[in-house]
Parts: sequence; C-alpha cells; structure tokens
Amino acid sequence: MKPRCFFKSLFVCLAVLTGVAVVPAVAQVNFKTRQWSLQLDNSGKLTSMKSLALQKEFLYTDKATALMSIKKDGAILPSQSCTWNPKKSELVLSYPQAGVTATVKVQRNDSYISFELINLAPAEHIDLVLWGPYPTTIADTVGEVVGVVRNKEFAIGIQALNIKTLGGYPNAESDVEPSYDIFESGHRLDVTADDMNKQLFRGDVARPTEYGASLQAYCRNRDKDRVIENWGHAAYLAPAFKDGGVVGSKIALFGVSNAEVLPTISQIELKEGLPHPLLDGEWGKQASHASESYLIMDFGVDNLPAAIAATKQAGLRYLYHGDPFDTWGHFKLHAKEFPQNWASMKQCVETAKAAGVRLGVHTLSNFITTNDPYVTPVPDPRLGKVGYSTLSQAIDANAKEIGIEDPVFFNQFQNNTLKSVVIGNEIIRYGSVSAAAPWKLLDCQRGAFGTHAAAHQQNDSIGKLMDHAYKVFLTDYALQEEMATTIANLFNETGLMQISFDGLEGCLSSGMGQYARQLFTKTWYDHLKPELKGKVINDASTPGHYFWHIYTRMNWGEPWYAGFRESQLQLRLKNQQFFRRNLMPSMLGWFSLRPETTPEDIEWMLAMAAGYNAGFGLSTSLETLQKHGKKDEVLGLIKTWEQARMQHIFSEAQQAQMRSLKHEFHLEMTGTNEYRLTPVYNAYFKHSQQMKQPGEPVFSTFQFNNPAASQPVSFIISLAGGKDFDPDVTFDQISIAINHQDALVLPVSLKRNQFLKCDGKVVKLYNKQWQLIQTVELSKPLPVLSSNANEIVFDGKYSGENGADVKLEVRASGAPEIIHAGR
Repeated sequence: MKPRCFFKSLFVCLAVLTGVAVVPAVAQVNFKTRQWSLQLDNSGKLTSMKSLALQKEFLYTDKATALMSIKKDGAILPSQSCTWNPKKSELVLSYPQAGVTATVKVQRNDSYISFELINLAPAEHIDLVLWGPYPTTIADTVGEVVGVVRNKEFAIGIQALNIKTLGGYPNAESDVEPSYDIFESGHRLDVTADDMNKQLFRGDVARPTEYGASLQAYCRNRDKDRVIENWGHAAYLAPAFKDGGVVGSKIALFGVSNAEVLPTISQIELKEGLPHPLLDGEWGKQASHASESYLIMDFGVDNLPAAIAATKQAGLRYLYHGDPFDTWGHFKLHAKEFPQNWASMKQCVETAKAAGVRLGVHTLSNFITTNDPYVTPVPDPRLGKVGYSTLSQAIDANAKEIGIEDPVFFNQFQNNTLKSVVIGNEIIRYGSVSAAAPWKLLDCQRGAFGTHAAAHQQNDSIGKLMDHAYKVFLTDYALQEEMATTIANLFNETGLMQISFDGLEGCLSSGMGQYARQLFTKTWYDHLKPELKGKVINDASTPGHYFWHIYTRMNWGEPWYAGFRESQLQLRLKNQQFFRRNLMPSMLGWFSLRPETTPEDIEWMLAMAAGYNAGFGLSTSLETLQKHGKKDEVLGLIKTWEQARMQHIFSEAQQAQMRSLKHEFHLEMTGTNEYRLTPVYNAYFKHSQQMKQPGEPVFSTFQFNNPAASQPVSFIISLAGGKDFDPDVTFDQISIAINHQDALVLPVSLKRNQFLKCDGKVVKLYNKQWQLIQTVELSKPLPVLSSNANEIVFDGKYSGENGADVKLEVRASGAPEIIHAGR
C-alpha cells in the first residue's frame, strides 16, 4: 500500500503545482482561477462552472456539453473520453465515432484559463471544432459580441484567442453570424414597432436561451473549396484558404465579478498577444476619449482653415471627411480637393494637427468602384467571384449571346445588381440566362466598364463577378488584403487619425463570412505604423468578436430619412443597450445640421448624448454653417455640452432624466468650471386649416401641463408643409390666448420656410436658415403660463385655400441647477 500512497501523493503535488485539482470518477479534472472553477468529467463534458467566493454554481447541467466537439460529415460529435496529463498540462480527448484523438493544451492564469488545440489526428476530414456551447444560468445581460454574460453577482466569458477561432455557433456554412438588420425589409426610417421590446442582437458568441445564456466559439477547416449558400446566392464558391486548419484554435474562459470583467479582458489581450489599442495612453475600451464626438464635413486644401475653425468653435478635436475618394479600390482622393492626392491629404493633416485638430475619412472597405484601375481598363483577376463555368463554344468580340456549360452561378438574381461576368480581360454584362439548355447568357453588353471586347475560345473560363447594390464590385481574399493594406498605407503616409469601415459586409464576397470581415480590419491594424497602431479611432458597419479588440466603438444611426429628431431615433436608443451589454463606448450615430436645424434640436441631441455619455457625428457643410443665422449659438452649445460631458460633471440622477426624453435641458457655462443646467418642458401641437361656414370658429384648443413656475410663454411657430399644400398660402393674424387671458395677436405674416420664435421676452421672425427677418413689435405683454394645467387657444387666418398645417411648440423653463465641474 505504501507505493500506491506515494504515487497518489506525488500526483496530488503535481496537481497543486499546475493549479489543477484531479478528482477521480465523474469529476475527473477541476481547473481553478482566483475567483472561479471549471470542472470536466471523464468524457470531457463540463460538470461545473462555480464562483468560489459565492460558492454558487452557474453551469446549467441539463444542457452541459463537451469542452470541445468536432464536426464530421455534417454531424457534431462530442468527446467520449478525457485524460488529463498534469505534467504536460494537456487534455487528451477521444472521439471514437470518428476515429479521432485531440490534444488540448491548458494554461491557468490568475483570472482565466486558456485551451488550445495543439494536435488532431487525423485532421484532414474534420469540418470544424466547436468550443461549447457552454450553458450558464446567467441571463440578465448577454453580450453577444464580446462573449460575456453577467448578472448582479457574477460574470462568465469566452474569448477567441486568435482570429481563425470564430466567436459564435456554426449556424451557416457561410460563417455569417445571425444578426438583426434594420434594412433587410427596406424600411430605413427606424426599427419597426414589433422590434421595440426586442434585443437587437448582432451575433451569438453569447446567446440568450430559455435557461439563461450559452457561450460558444468554433474554428472551421478551410483546406478545400466548398460551394455554400452565401449573401442571397443559393450556390456560391468559397475557395480553400490555408490558415493551418483547426489545429491552433484557442480560447480563454473566465469567471469573475462584474467589476473585473474589463480588467480581465485587458489582461487576456496583453498576455495572449491580441490587439490592445491605447487612446491617449488609456486602453480603448475604458478611455474617456473613445466616445469623442466629431464634425463631418467635406474639406480640402483650399477650405481646410475654415473647416478647422468650425471644428474648434464647436470644441471638437476630430474633423471627418464623409466622401473623400474619387475611386474605391486604390482610394484615389478627389482631385479638386486634393490635387496632389495623398500628399495633399498629408498637408491637410499637418495643418490640422498644428491647430489641435485630427482628421479622419470614411471608406466603403472592400467596395470597388467601376472607375477604379482594379476594374478598368483591365480587370484584376482577384475581383470577387460567385463561381465559374466554361464557354460551351467560341465567341467573337460582337457576340450578344454567350454559351456556358453550367448556369448555376449565373442564374441567381437576388443580389446581382451589375449582372457581370469576366472572361480573360473582358467584363461582359448580361440581361438574363436562357430558360433551358443549351445554356446561354442573353442580351450581353461587350467590353463593359471600359474593358476591351475580344474573341474567346471554347472551354475558356468564365467567372460570375460578385457585386453590391451600390453598383460596385467586390474582392476575393487576396485582393481584400491588398485593399486593407492600401488603407493602412494611406494612414501611414498622411497621419489620418479616424476611420469608419462602412460596407464591411462586402468582405462576405470571399465566402468566409465573419472571418473575412475581421481579417480585413486586422490586416489594416497590423500594417499601421507603431506610432499610429491603436491610436486611430475606428468603427464599422458591423461588429465582430475578434474585431471587438480592434475597434474603438460602433456608431449607428443615420439622419437622412426623417427630421433631425425622428430619423432612426428608436434604433439609436436600442443601440445604447447593445453598447452597454457589450462593454463598449456609447455613440448616438450621425445627425445632420441643416439650414432649418434649430438650436433647440441641437440641445435635445446634446442632452441625450450626455444622458448616455455617448458621442455623435454631426454632418454639415461650410456652406450651411456660413448661411445659418444661429451658427455661433449652435457651435457654442456643442462646445459647452461636450466639454461638460467629457468632464463627467453630470450625476447619475441627472443623466437618467436626460435619457428619459420626457423633457429637454439647456446648459450654459456661468463661470470657471461652473455650469447652469435648466430643465425645459415642451409640447408640440398642430393647427390645421378648416373650411367652415362664415363666422364659425376655426381656432384650436390645446392643453399644456407646465411643471415649472408661472412664466411668460415661449414658443416656436412654423408651417409644416405636406405634399399637397399651396406653398404661397401664408398664415396671418396669429393669435395666442392662455387661460382666458386676453389674446396676443402677432402682427406678422408667416410664410413657408419661416420660423416665429419667442424666448419669453421678445418675438422674432427668421427665415429657413435662421437669419433674422424682423423683431415683432408687441402691443401687449406676452401671455403667462400658469404652473401645472394651461388651456391654450390658438388661431390665425390663412391667405388662401389648401394651406399647410401650423406647428406650434410651447416651451417652459424649470428651476436651474448649478453644477461645479471637478466635484
């Protein structure tokens, strides 16, 4: 018995030295960190995920799965046996159903445990390896991109430790993760009513379930060509990709208190060699400057000083060009604005930097315009292809019908805007495919996009080009990498400091889904100069698990589809939930400063931004600013609010009020590091033209509850034109009576594109661009709003028929609150 006891003691000692406790029978191996333990049985299945401090189990055992499964011939196969080698710190997993054995290297750290597949034999017939799903009972906050689930007590997370290990579950052969797409129904205005109570998920690294949430990752074997369903195509060629296959796939698992989640991910990034961007010396996911707002405005060498002046007047550090490129692909800049191409941009960057402003540009990632050298006059062979066939017979340079052996890749029109094929150095557009064999492309346009029409031989290869609804071509993987490197070179040569990878979904053209999207941004990141790497603010149109470590933030919300306050407002608010659950800085998206934009609109946006501690992009132009009568007021408000937000002067209670959107706020600086915050209560009313009998009243009666003290009324009146109104009809003899006081009649004729504004003291008439037309002389004092309930009688006379509705906004100011910065 003594030798047996000796070896048992030695085994226990080895387990202690490696940080792993070995338990016989069902609980074979138990890995521990400072706060958490993970237990496997002798089949390799999880049996426990426990908080050590709480002594609480968070594994949902009814759905427990193997640490790592494999997929072969379409079937997911869990491990059947698990052997722990403490000396090598390795798990040996056996899959007898497939005749496969796997070796997994285990490394324990203070806050996480890493698992790396270092051997799989035989590996060549394995489709993929699957880490998880790991079922947890945690359901409060599910971070679908970052891969962390949290409740009030504890958090459990998964991290892919290299880019080929994809976050999520292999739901599709295309590796496109599930997500909510606001545009898939063509409704761009906002999320639909049905979506208002839903989480808008963008991925499934962490996935909500009926019992809590699951965590999962996987790595696909890409050593062979595959035909898959991809991006509206039932048949799409996904070429082989040599990345070492599934061997080398690596993940980290951790369980920590909520306060330790971000520090733990930061530690993982540093120890595992993941991207770890620093902004002004702080890690990007915790840097206060990560949510900085910016001005979006076209600029060039001639007007840059004026654009810089506007940026500085708004108190912002970033000036962003929304459309700088003449071509996408080689990224040639507009010649008029940048006559020396990249050298001119470098000149602009240096000028802005001297003034304390950083420049940025907007891209469409791997979109290639048809005027780019990748397309014309000789198409690059690396343009993205849906698939290939061969010519069934020779054709001359004038043939309008082209015979092909197989139509499968060509007869797909759901996502086929340009309807283009390439044969040799010629791009050809076609109208349709014959209904039956012999298969032909019909109504062909030869030598499309400036390429040269030529004769082609039987059996020549013909490729169906992949395109996008923006009427651009896309890339295969090799060309994608070249374009990402070109964008990095642009930044290296010019010193640009901000970018948005819009259109990142274009990388799906490689057939590798989220893998290709994240490779694009990683290539860009890896090719940046050391002095730029991690310091360039970047966001994108789609997030991603590995990409989470690279991007600074996401910034969704477009201003083009409705009024300043209405365009995609609900989407912007829903996105704040996404940012918080995925441990990202908050942003509100883009807004558009137009000639009719009011200071009140701007302050509404600024208060919302302060409530969520979220930045924004404000799109405008120098022409708009030069003509806007309240430019100085608008830019001054931005400076005041953004300075206050970046100093974190607002209490949580104040921010909660700003998030509620039940009322608005006005902020002004009253002294050094002192601000006055005033709540503003408002309501909107509509007065319509009514055709009644002579003498019959046509006034409107409105009810307004004023939570503030009694005060003279403030208002904004304008004509809300519809499609069918007569633009020449005016609204005259405007009358306002409150609580049976004598009516105030304003001696002014209100026309379309005019604003009548009262600040509680004077009434002024402005044009559409907020330039003062006249100050209205009043015959009596302004009507007074009572505290609480008020009845407002509103009237006026139209100069003709079919007049526009009159929009009346009533405003009242509450009791101001003094806030001291640095409290």
